[in-house]
This record gives sequence, structure tokens and C-alpha cells, in this order.
Amino acid sequence: MSKIWLNGDLVDKDNAVVSVFDHGLLYGDGCFEGIRAYNGRVFKLASHLRRMFQSAQKIRLTPTYTPEQIDAAIRDTLEANGQTDAYIRLIFTRGAGTLGLHPFRCPAPNTIIITADIQLYPPELYEQGMKVIVAKRPRVPIACLDPAIKSLNYLNNILAKIEAIDADVLEAIMLNVEGDVAECTGDNIFVVRDGQIFTPPKSSGILHGITRQFVMDTVAPNLGYVVNEKSMKLDEVLKADEVFLTGTAAEIIGVSQIDEHVIGEGNVGPITRLLNKEFRRVITDDAPED
Repeated sequence: MSKIWLNGDLVDKDNAVVSVFDHGLLYGDGCFEGIRAYNGRVFKLASHLRRMFQSAQKIRLTPTYTPEQIDAAIRDTLEANGQTDAYIRLIFTRGAGTLGLHPFRCPAPNTIIITADIQLYPPELYEQGMKVIVAKRPRVPIACLDPAIKSLNYLNNILAKIEAIDADVLEAIMLNVEGDVAECTGDNIFVVRDGQIFTPPKSSGILHGITRQFVMDTVAPNLGYVVNEKSMKLDEVLKADEVFLTGTAAEIIGVSQIDEHVIGEGNVGPITRLLNKEFRRVITDDAPED
């Protein structure tokens, strides 16, 4: 039986429980990170921990453990489960408290580490490209909820995901309230046009994706490309030569169709394929941990 790291102890997954009064359950009050391990190395762990502790700070949640302790706990959990390649979920919840919203009546936050396998999208979509839709539901404005906070409350994304599922696809593009393309329900979005690569800026209301940044800072430059941050309307994306998505679970996946609009040749474009190949090379050879 797999082990879960819960508040300092490795416990069987069936015994990894928290109180029904936990504000993470009652109100989505907490934050999380999705992290990957490749060949025994935890990909961009320092970046993930930095974002995690920044999220906690922004919601005024004081973690029980230091980044160094969490780093060690993640490695201990992987070792306990005999995993060298895994998806890792790190969670801070506010902890058990009263039925009211008051977050500071929860005396002790919970810390949870889960390591497991994940296959977000079917393998054939990485070869063929995936169809997506444009969600009718807009992204929550930055002024209402800072997207730099990777919170446990994902209802905005889930409702857009339901739109995708109802349309018999697996992902949806979300626009912000100004009509600019922001991101997808669980992935960041990139556009290729005339050999140039573009992605929406943080000001469009996107999650500050770790894989997104890795593509911008390492993968694309390794191939001689510069990624430009640019606010984009939907029409600009629909006219793109290529569209691809990035995320910790998704990695890099090409988009073949948006609603009824075929993108490029209706498959994974050549630059997307090159980026994906380079991404695989880097994480296979020596997945960076910082």
C-alpha cells in the first residue's frame, strides 16, 4: 500500500485522513503544488517550493515545516513508495477550525505529500494534437483572486473544465473579463506565428506556471527561439500556425483544433514537436531541480 506523508509521518494511504472541520475541505482554504520527478530527480523543486511558500504567505498561512524539511519529506515519500518517476502533490490546508470563515481560529495547518502516477491526456494526443474549446466562463479577475496564489479553490477552473467535458474534449481556453486569452483550466497556452512564439503575460490573469517558465527560459532558447509575452485576443490565437499547452502534468502538448477552427494543418506543428523533443531530452538527461 502506498505511503502518504502527513504532518511529519509516513502513513498508509487508507489512514491518511484529516478532520471534516478542516478549512481546506470546508472553504478551499489552502494551497498546493503539482510537481514531477524524473529519473529520481525532482523537477524544478526549488521553484515549486518557492511558489508554494509564496502562496501560503499571500493567504497568511504559516506552514509548519520549512522548505528544507518539505524538500526532504518529498524525497522520503518517493523512496518509501519506490518511485523514481512520479507526480507529486504537495498540500497545505488551513487545518481544523470552526464552521465560520475565520482562518485564524484554525490552530494547526495540515501538510500532505502524495506521490503517484499520472496520465493527464491520452498518449495519442501528443502525436495527433488535442481539440479544445473556448469556455464561456471567464477567468476570475486578478483583483478578485491573485492567480499567483495556487489555492485549493479551483471551482472557476472546474466549471470551465465541465464545459470542455460536455463538449467531449479535455481542455478549455479561458478568457479574462477583458476578452484577452488567459490560460486553460490546468495549462498555460503558447502560440506560434511566422516562426515566433508568444504566450499571454502574467497581467492577463494566468497562473505563473513552472513549466511555462522553463519553456521560456530553457527549452525555447536551447533551440534558438525567444518567447514573447503578449496580450492576445482570441482571433489572434485562432489564426496561429501552431498552438501548444504546458503544465506540470501535461508537459508540452499541441493543439489541433479550437472549437470549430482547425489550427495550422490540424495536427502537432513542427516547432511544437521540436520543443517537446528538447523538453524530453533535458528532463531525461538531467532534470533540473532548481
